[in-house]
Amino acid sequence: MEFFDKVGKVALGSRLRLMTAMITDDAAKIYESYGMNFMPKWFPVFYTLIEEREITITEIANEIGHSQPSVSKIIQEMIVAGLVEENLKSNDKRRNIVDLTKQGREFSKELKLQLKDVEAAVDGLIAESSHNLWAALEEWEFLLNQKSLFKRVNEQKKLRESQDVKIVPFEPKYQEAFRELNVEWISTYFEMEEADYKALDNPQEYILNKGGKIYVALYRNEPVGVCALIKTKDSDYDFEMAKMAVSPKAQGKNIGFLLGQAIVNGAREEGAKKIYLESNTILKPAINLYYKLGFQKVYGLATPYKRCNIQMELVLN
Repeated sequence: MEFFDKVGKVALGSRLRLMTAMITDDAAKIYESYGMNFMPKWFPVFYTLIEEREITITEIANEIGHSQPSVSKIIQEMIVAGLVEENLKSNDKRRNIVDLTKQGREFSKELKLQLKDVEAAVDGLIAESSHNLWAALEEWEFLLNQKSLFKRVNEQKKLRESQDVKIVPFEPKYQEAFRELNVEWISTYFEMEEADYKALDNPQEYILNKGGKIYVALYRNEPVGVCALIKTKDSDYDFEMAKMAVSPKAQGKNIGFLLGQAIVNGAREEGAKKIYLESNTILKPAINLYYKLGFQKVYGLATPYKRCNIQMELVLN
């Protein structure tokens, strides 16, 4: 265990595999000590068949959380051992039913006695330990079903990398990046329109001089994301959040959310009560980001963009 003490929690999978190997090795010895010719990996499938009901290989796989090919292989091994038979008669001829043989049913009686001893031994182990592993496993399974370890690690990765991101106000030196980043993403999904050229070619005139703001995301001092807060003439909205673009090489670093927060905070600083945005529903990550920022869908507003098929607003408190 010295290795795990040194490596720590990042070796969670390796440690669980080692414990699984220890328990599986002991399980094989237990079956042997009871005079049973039985493999530990057969147990979930065999136990499911003990319930004496019509069931298919696919249904067994779904019930125990194994793959269908894995269950098929185990069934074939138990058929060779004389414990299981398949292709049984069923009310539904399309279903390939499997069941225990007479030998399998006799074996199940012996297995039930062995299981009582195993359960008592596990209860004793739980009583001796400071932590109830069985209860902890149930809790971990629930939590991982809510959010996988993969997602949790990605969140930590984004959090760590976002610490290297700085959101700064627009300066003339960022004009080229503002234009290129937007042209890149617009051209990837849609086509440039007249309204795009106005804002991207003349941000000072079209956005900043009219009371708007532009924010630039720097990752290790390189501009990799931009977003604008454009002053509107609409009586219902003070600003429009627009021209958000993040370089593909910098995606996954929480940059869009940081830019969105800067836009919302910038609007609040200007005393804005409501801001809105226009987008397209094929941009699912962007739409999810807007909802995360607090935007909600609205309908029926005029738009200069052909690509717009969703409009959203954010009410600022």
